Amino acid sequence: MTWRMAELIPDKEFRVEIVKSWQEDPIEELYRAGGWWKKCMDKHRLNELIQGSFLFAIAIDISTGKTVGMGRVISDGISDAYFQDMVVLQEFRRRGVGRMILKALLDECLARKISWIALVAEPKTADFYSDLGFMPMIGYVPMLYKTQTMPSGTSQSEELPKSGSSGTNDSPGEIKQC
Repeated sequence: MTWRMAELIPDKEFRVEIVKSWQEDPIEELYRAGGWWKKCMDKHRLNELIQGSFLFAIAIDISTGKTVGMGRVISDGISDAYFQDMVVLQEFRRRGVGRMILKALLDECLARKISWIALVAEPKTADFYSDLGFMPMIGYVPMLYKTQTMPSGTSQSEELPKSGSSGTNDSPGEIKQC
């Protein structure tokens, strides 16, 4: 499936595709840009990650063929969907690419009649998601299983995020230990 929304980006044309596999290097680059790449990750398993996702979208700069963004959905395909790993390379941000990725994933979930759609936003991205119809889940706290490595510099007392915060590391590109 391909979504073209050139009307949102008058100076450059991008396209978004829902894929079941993709080249490993650009996906690794995007995970690094998001600060989510872990030293123990094997880039040769990225296509397993893509195939294991309910939906996986990539954004492509049509003029160069470069993969410039991605996002994915984890879902049972019936009732609940969680958006995650939404990222656009720094030099392509604020040009409508993230909005295109989110819209493609959202449209596909809604077409399949998935009624509960959520995500955990980093504090600095909350306005982006709010502008697109997402709202804070008052009374809920995002939680991470305790064996996961916390971002460097995080103390034991800081491990659980405060209500309304994702607890996500704000240092893009940092490689976390497994």
